[in-house]
Amino acid sequence: MALMTDGRRYGERVEVVARDGRPVLAGVFDERQVRAAAGITMALGSVAFAEALLAKSYLPIRAVTAFFFVDFTLRVWLGLGRSPVGLLARTLTRTMPPEWVSAAPKRFAWSLGLVMSLAMTVITNLRITGLLPMSICTLCLTLMWLEAVLGLCLGCQVHRLLVRRGLLGARANVEICSDGACQVGVPAPPTPTVGPGVNG
Repeated sequence: MALMTDGRRYGERVEVVARDGRPVLAGVFDERQVRAAAGITMALGSVAFAEALLAKSYLPIRAVTAFFFVDFTLRVWLGLGRSPVGLLARTLTRTMPPEWVSAAPKRFAWSLGLVMSLAMTVITNLRITGLLPMSICTLCLTLMWLEAVLGLCLGCQVHRLLVRRGLLGARANVEICSDGACQVGVPAPPTPTVGPGVNG
């Protein structure tokens, strides 16, 4: 399977076919790397959240939320492999076979993460504490846990719903799978060759 990069499209380009036999036209990401990245961000966020909640030390959460904002910005605009967390996730999963999933739903989910990380960066650096940052942080950690541990991308589910209702426009080059995680392809099987029969 050849890996291609195409600056005009978001995500990686690979030579795979969809489950119905059609060639995959959209950019893709490796689901293993996506889940590893979610686990890394969840671990960092959990430590910072615990420091703020239990030790009343708010410097870690200010730094982590600002880092998340930068990381999600890079993911949304340049792709997972261009962000610091994405690079680490790629290193951790480099020996595992890729599981390709559609890039567009992941980009939408990361856009939601970008908005929440921006909100948390502003809130925490304005020294706002209490229920508001706690609620946003809990929501973020829950979404990361669902992605990392269960492989459930709720942002992808929302993306699928919006596409099906025509709210994100018609995009024929984006494959939307039924469960929202958007696993789109498997390597194209070799064409079987038929040799002459034993009696021929």
